[in-house]
Amino acid sequence: MALETGVFLIPSEAVMTFAGWLLIKEKGLGLEWIVLAGVLGGFGSTLGSLFFYYVGALGGHPVLARFGRYFLISEDDVEKAERFFARWGIWAVFFGRMVPLVRSFISVPAGVARMDLRLFLIYTFAGSVIWATFLAGLGYQLGENWEDVRAFLGPADIAMAAILGVLVLWYIYRQVKQSWEVPKPHEPEA
Repeated sequence: MALETGVFLIPSEAVMTFAGWLLIKEKGLGLEWIVLAGVLGGFGSTLGSLFFYYVGALGGHPVLARFGRYFLISEDDVEKAERFFARWGIWAVFFGRMVPLVRSFISVPAGVARMDLRLFLIYTFAGSVIWATFLAGLGYQLGENWEDVRAFLGPADIAMAAILGVLVLWYIYRQVKQSWEVPKPHEPEA
C-alpha cells in the first residue's frame, strides 16, 4: 500500500481485495481480520503519502515559482491552492483518499500548500483506513471473484481520469485566454 500511493501499476483495489480474499478468507480467519488489514493498509498508504507530501513541501513551491509559467501555473494559482488547502485541506485529503486516481495525487498539493503535517497524517490515515477496510471486506465477500472488484472499479478510474482531463483542459484554456487578453484602458472618471 505504501508503493500504491505513487506507483500506479499497483492499485489499492487489487492489493486490498486480494488481501481480503487470500490472506483472510482462504486462511479461515474471521471478519475482525478485515479491520486489521484495513489499519495496516491505511498505515502503508500513509507512509507512501508522507513521501509525496515532502516532495510537494520541499520542491513544490520553489519549483512552481521558477518553472510554473511553463506549465501555465501562475503565482496567483499557487496562492489560491494554498488558500484552498488552508480552508478545505483536511477534507480534501480525507475524501481524496477514497477516490480512485485522486488518492495518488492529493499528497503533493497538500505538501505544496504546507498543510499542517499532523492534520495531513491524521486525515490521510483515517481516509486510507476506511478505503482499505472497504476493499478488504469486498475481497472477503467476493472470495475467488476478488478480481471482479477491480473490473467494477476500473470504470471509476476512467471516469476520474476523464474528469481530471476536462478540468486540466479548462484550466489551460482559462490560462491561455487570460494571457492573450489585452488590458482595457481605463476611462477617465467624470
